[in-house]
Amino acid sequence: MNEVITQVNDVIWGYFLMGVLVLCGVWFTWKTRGVQFRMVGEMFRLLTDSAVSGTSQLDDTHQNHRHISSFQAFAVSVATRVGTGNLAGVATAIAIGGPGAVFWMWVIALIGSATAFVESTLGQLFKQRQKDSFIGGPAYYILHGLHCRWLAVVFAVLMTLTFGLSYNSIQSNTICGAMNHAFGWDPAMVGIVLSVIALFIVFGGIHRIAKVSSVIVPLMAIGYFILALVIVVMNIEHIPHVLSVIVSSAFGVEQGVGGALGATIMHGVKRGLFSNEAGEGSAPNVAATATVSHPVKQGLIQALGVFTDTLLVCSCTAFVILISGLYDVPELSGIAITQAALNSEIGSFGTVFIAIAILLFAFSSIIGNYYYGEANIRFMTSNATVLTVFRIFSGGVLVMFGALSSLELVWSLGDLCMALLTMCNLIAIVSLGKYVFRLLEDYRRQKREGIKEPVFHRSQLPEIEKDIACWE
Repeated sequence: MNEVITQVNDVIWGYFLMGVLVLCGVWFTWKTRGVQFRMVGEMFRLLTDSAVSGTSQLDDTHQNHRHISSFQAFAVSVATRVGTGNLAGVATAIAIGGPGAVFWMWVIALIGSATAFVESTLGQLFKQRQKDSFIGGPAYYILHGLHCRWLAVVFAVLMTLTFGLSYNSIQSNTICGAMNHAFGWDPAMVGIVLSVIALFIVFGGIHRIAKVSSVIVPLMAIGYFILALVIVVMNIEHIPHVLSVIVSSAFGVEQGVGGALGATIMHGVKRGLFSNEAGEGSAPNVAATATVSHPVKQGLIQALGVFTDTLLVCSCTAFVILISGLYDVPELSGIAITQAALNSEIGSFGTVFIAIAILLFAFSSIIGNYYYGEANIRFMTSNATVLTVFRIFSGGVLVMFGALSSLELVWSLGDLCMALLTMCNLIAIVSLGKYVFRLLEDYRRQKREGIKEPVFHRSQLPEIEKDIACWE
């Protein structure tokens, strides 16, 4: 079965999705006049303001509403981005596609951050109010923006299968592999423990998930970045050579043109997308939960999440692996490559550190992925029994499935689900992007007029005013 899935993946990725992703990223970068580069300062201001105050910048209509802050929404989205893709995914991309895959991961992040801005702004624009929080995402902006229920349902089903089920098996598979490699722990026992803890958290809903993620994510990202930075500084004389190898390999100088170059680009783009999720339609689900005064605010913060994930964390992993030179050892695969690379630089502590880091990285991804599935289950039905069954499968059954399955099977299933999901979301954001461009211009106009916290009202988009529920 794994061979069939792999062949289907190669067709979808090799002949369609890579080109579409790049074209969409370039289009959005042009139409927003490089928002991901020109407004980096505003991204950091919005994030730090909400992190320090514990709240987002609210208008009067939101003051009495129990809310998720911009920082918490950012933390949940980064929790799903920063995980297996950053440690095991980067290693796999380099092992299969060569060092040049790292270059294409950077490319897809730089242009993909504009795509992330567009989709997350749409998530905010078309969000819906619940009893004690907001909910939204591509299924909602497809329904209320495109008025296409069947496509919205298709997306919701794919989102649930991809994040709530498939991706969680990848995360648990990587955790169990790291623990087995570091401590010799039985994957089945590790899977049981993970399932119990995950079920406890996911049954607490988005507020518990947001609180857990806002604590775990900063600690794990900073800790891993510091360790990787120390290793890079210790080997600073090797960095020019590493960069040279990445660039030359990216364009087939070392391995020749043709199939080898195609494999380098494909694996770089695939693992880059799995890691930063720009265009997949995942981040808008949590971006919609934040309480802000203007939709563009969450668009900017989620664009920053792409930079944090790929240009920071993924690059750290890539440099450590390439400095070690262990990426082409046949006996190593997945997370074991990263562990071996750290081991070669700092001794046996490296294996243990990565095991602990991947536990935090991947476990936070499990609970974040679950929420993406929950948001789309709630879109399709309000039946409490269905949601309970999904919680059991997402936090329990699929976590155990990943613990007991092969690395190749869980990654192949994840790639297939990711491809179908991304195609569905790109159709929507290309069609609805015109509203985001107008929102961005409105936000910039208010900033030019000296308004520190721009405010949006749905009357500013009269043609879709009746479709916007939460911007009175």
